[in-house]
Amino acid sequence: MSCMKKIVAGNIVDVVNRRIGYGEVVVRSGKIESVKLLGDSDPSAEFIMPGFIDSHVHIESSMVSPSFFGEMAIRYGTVGVVSDPHEIANVLGEDGVDFMIDNAKSSPLKFYFGAPSCVPATFFETSGAELDSEVIGRLLARDDIYFLAEMMNYPGVIRRDERVLSKLRHAKRFGKPVDGHIPGIVGDDLKQYVDAGISTDHECFTVAEAREKILLGMKVLIREGSAAKNFAALHSLIREFPDSIMFCTDDCHPNDFQHGHINLIVKRALMLGYDLFSVLQIACINPVKHYNLSIGCLNVGDPADFIVVDNLTDLTLKQTYINGNCVFNSVSSILADETLSSNLPNKFNREPIALNDVLLEARSNKVRAIRIEDGELVTKEIEGLPLVVDNYLQSNVHDDLLKIVVVNRYQNSKPAVGFINGMKLVKGSIATTIAHDSHNIICVGVTDEDIVAAVNEIVSHKGGLCVYHDGIATTLELPIAGLMSNMSVVNTARKYDELEIIARELGSDLKSPFMTLSFMALVVIPELKLSDKGLFSTKNFNFVDIYL
Repeated sequence: MSCMKKIVAGNIVDVVNRRIGYGEVVVRSGKIESVKLLGDSDPSAEFIMPGFIDSHVHIESSMVSPSFFGEMAIRYGTVGVVSDPHEIANVLGEDGVDFMIDNAKSSPLKFYFGAPSCVPATFFETSGAELDSEVIGRLLARDDIYFLAEMMNYPGVIRRDERVLSKLRHAKRFGKPVDGHIPGIVGDDLKQYVDAGISTDHECFTVAEAREKILLGMKVLIREGSAAKNFAALHSLIREFPDSIMFCTDDCHPNDFQHGHINLIVKRALMLGYDLFSVLQIACINPVKHYNLSIGCLNVGDPADFIVVDNLTDLTLKQTYINGNCVFNSVSSILADETLSSNLPNKFNREPIALNDVLLEARSNKVRAIRIEDGELVTKEIEGLPLVVDNYLQSNVHDDLLKIVVVNRYQNSKPAVGFINGMKLVKGSIATTIAHDSHNIICVGVTDEDIVAAVNEIVSHKGGLCVYHDGIATTLELPIAGLMSNMSVVNTARKYDELEIIARELGSDLKSPFMTLSFMALVVIPELKLSDKGLFSTKNFNFVDIYL
């Protein structure tokens, strides 16, 4: 790195001391040597401020590699991300974590990866790997692992499962924070969860729930992802608890990501009239303090990580600096168009399925069904009346009761079959290997033939997203673990948009049908989900019969 001095002049937004004045930021050897305030702010000058941080994100949900993720994020003023490589770890274990860390090194964006705490998320599904306590201890001992990632197995914490508690002890031993995941739980169970040393939660749905968690000492992450959007419900916390809030995207699909990142949440908060310094503290400062990140906050001696914007209303980005280097310049920056062509790890051992594999005998004409709500990860359990054809249960399109299947991608076991309400397809099928958290194949379709065709298209590519109708399959291939493409964000988003357009032509009116579908196998989020092993209810945390 060059030792030459670099001076960036403009209106300095000093978030820590809550002041703005015209001055100069002097950078040498990647560090801030001095911050010189020379007078009042200059209306004609640009603004220098700390860069944004995504405090909880699964890079894999962007469907691109960390290197391509970083290329896009710096265009929106993001200088660092706190990332849980949980998705690829469920497929590839430690090798997946290593791939993410190694690939991220080619990006200037600062990545802070955690040790995935729940691989598999539960033992009620089949994953490609298991990270037990010994592996977690080995990961947390590493300098390039910064925290224990979201502890989704909250029943294990509350019931004091030794396998869970031993992972928490490793985090404490190495002095690394523990992320949480505890949707809807309050009272004594929540207190026990917090007392176990878990410090954050990004699954709050109401202000009352979030407030209770904050008062117990947790940091609450306000999430705006592609499927789960909680800003509208939680933004009042910005005024009430600016020291205890962070912003995150959690899961953001490429078509959303190409239009913005944390900057969109910041702009939205400012448009609602929240105090500039409080919003920037949440977006730029709180994650640094909580996770002890090596990211600068515009203080002397900090890494020279900051952004330059032309105003404090819509925050139009002019430049992004990381470690003193201008890594994005709005005047000349272009997006890369190349693809990754080597070192694309995967694990996919499934053979094609047959029509008989998804047949469901009509032992009853009434079934338990999954009810989805657009924009939410939680589901409800409802009663449904599928059609009965030749003594087999079939989708009832009139009542929007469609067949859903989950197919084990790691071995040739029999698919699990259920029914779902809310997808609103009237023809065809959609399928994906992005199926949290074990990433088996999940598919919803109007007919059994449509389902089998879409699943087998996915099998032929060893991972991806597919829309099938009338003999035509349109597919986005995901050669990296069946989770990520080998293309840029723009090219991946272009193909993803094509799939969503077709899905809507087939009847779905969901904001993000593939993202929503991807969570229908996540058995740790209430209330009813379908894993590759069967229909699962979080009411008593057990498998339930589909027939009523």
